[in-house]
Amino acid sequence: MFEFRKSILGGAVFRQHEPTGAWDGAERMQDRLASGLAAGTRVATTMGWRPVEAVTEGDMVLTFDDGMQRVTRVERGLLWKDAAPLPRHLWPLEVPVGALGNQMPMLLLPEQSVMLESDSAEALFDDPFTLLPAAALEGLHGITRVAPAQPVEVITLHFERDQVVFANVGALFYCPAHAEGAIAPLWGQEGASAYRTLPIDEAEILIDCIASEAEEAALWAAKRQQGPRLA
Repeated sequence: MFEFRKSILGGAVFRQHEPTGAWDGAERMQDRLASGLAAGTRVATTMGWRPVEAVTEGDMVLTFDDGMQRVTRVERGLLWKDAAPLPRHLWPLEVPVGALGNQMPMLLLPEQSVMLESDSAEALFDDPFTLLPAAALEGLHGITRVAPAQPVEVITLHFERDQVVFANVGALFYCPAHAEGAIAPLWGQEGASAYRTLPIDEAEILIDCIASEAEEAALWAAKRQQGPRLA
């Protein structure tokens, strides 16, 4: 793991928040919205936990780094509007209770950036908190792809600056400051975001490390439950 850490830290580990590159240029022209929060996701506000679709401009939402912050813009759309079937790489991910610290099931859009805390991230990046595209989470803690049976409404919250917000009690999601279509400043430029999302290939390696970490913890827990063996 140490050698892997040296290899990726030798270059640019993080990149400006951007699509994962899972589709080609033709599909970019389709009506699709692969990031944002699915309707039904609850976020922490001054009025308690509220469905994200009920949040309006001016509401205060709890953020990871800056406490309560005012929503400056709310964008709404659908995951897919085209008449053709939704391609599998755009299917949302179904997250069971507890998989990400969430206290109720939820849907994640594949390009939505999710913040995870793990020992593996700390070992690799000297920071236990890492943003990665939700698509990389497939298979972790029972998270699976699902073909939506009906249109999925997508809500994107914007703030004065980029934020990470609390949702469904324990999960953490990135929300961009810039509106859709705006060009965000590059990392290192004035006004650039403090948050960076791992590229999909590095995110998948991190998820493999986290899964191994969980398996090892479960194995040790099982051994402790068994107790000492009698001679």
